[in-house]
Amino acid sequence: MNSQNNYPAQITTIERHILDEQRHHPEATGVLTQLLYDIALAGKVIASKTTRAGLAEILGRTDEINIQGEEVQKLDHLADLTIYRLNDHTGRLAALASEEHEGILAIPEQYPTGKYVMLYDPLDGSANIDYNIPVGTIFSIFHRITESGPGTMEDMLQPGRNLVASGYISYGSSTMLVYTTGEGVHGFTLDPTVGEFLLSHPHIKIPDNPRYFSANTGYVTYWSEGVRRYTDYVQGVDGSIMGLSLRYVGSLVADFHRNLLSGGVFYYAVDSRDSNKDSGKLRLLYEAAPLAFIAEQAGGYASDGTQSIMDIIPVSLHQRTPLFIGNRPLVEKAEELISKFG
Repeated sequence: MNSQNNYPAQITTIERHILDEQRHHPEATGVLTQLLYDIALAGKVIASKTTRAGLAEILGRTDEINIQGEEVQKLDHLADLTIYRLNDHTGRLAALASEEHEGILAIPEQYPTGKYVMLYDPLDGSANIDYNIPVGTIFSIFHRITESGPGTMEDMLQPGRNLVASGYISYGSSTMLVYTTGEGVHGFTLDPTVGEFLLSHPHIKIPDNPRYFSANTGYVTYWSEGVRRYTDYVQGVDGSIMGLSLRYVGSLVADFHRNLLSGGVFYYAVDSRDSNKDSGKLRLLYEAAPLAFIAEQAGGYASDGTQSIMDIIPVSLHQRTPLFIGNRPLVEKAEELISKFG
């Protein structure tokens, strides 16, 4: 600290950090830099609403049902619209896709299309909104595959290995933006007094010594034998020395963020009550793949229980998947037990 003014020697805003990262790539045009800053701006707008939700009368449900069959929360709708309207006219995107909509969100005809496509979950964990539990925005960015014109489904249905960038914004006791462009993982905290995201967590790595596991153990009777044995393993019930502590919020961004910083594993396994016994619940493109990219860049791993999430080639926009994500040895242990016991 500087003793004269009590300010840090260097304050790094998210804009400065993204620009510094861009300088490592002479071929970069700056478009991705601007796109990431647009996402940060959307996060500021959404954060300003989530912190005043009760006062602004935007708590509760709308009368709409989204493509997932879920009731749309008012804040869901606001976040979805905010992200779209801040990105539909910039010329940086060829198309968008939101977890809240069945199909692709086209760029209006009067605006140019760009070389990227973006998929996003506008407000993950929105069922927790009315209870003041942290929620978050998740986003992923791909280079378009088609050469020009409006974005297509081909541009959207890409495996996680093709991701150019991904990240999330967590709205809790503070607002944090965490992102990667394949050059490590960096976290920024929103300082509401100046209205800027400031670098607070550079070069995030998942700690080697995990502390927590995050899963809805209330569903344990509906899990396969392999997943039940894995749950015994992480708790140390099977005589292993693991003995992780259970921490589960039920908001994916919040649970993942905790384990990213403290070490551990989050998992949401296939439930025998599901109509599709292999599908799981979480969305591959909107939740699993973008977080898997972050986990790998932080030294971790993400799997559907049999293979890397990053290697799954999606066949539909709202494809679902089981998810095991966190410290690599923990996730690989899940794959081992599922392979052995099912």
